[in-house]
Amino acid sequence: MNHNQQAVDPQQLMIASELDARGLFCPEPVMMLHNSVRQLQAGEVLHVIATDPSTQRDIPKFCTFLGHVLLAQQVQDSEFEYWIQKKAD
Repeated sequence: MNHNQQAVDPQQLMIASELDARGLFCPEPVMMLHNSVRQLQAGEVLHVIATDPSTQRDIPKFCTFLGHVLLAQQVQDSEFEYWIQKKAD
């Protein structure tokens, strides 16, 4: 866990938006993530669901590079879930 990831229970989060990237492959999930995050207000949380294993590498790097907070991530039944909080402006 890096400094941009916190131990948070996803069930307790207030989700502002959801991105369903299931069935898409690199680089599509991260390209869609860029667009989805742009539409959020600072501090809002985006829930991402993906099936591409490369998102396990790409989404944490995306958060670190752009300063967003990866609140939680989990793998369940070949699906990768991420909860990302948009950084303050």
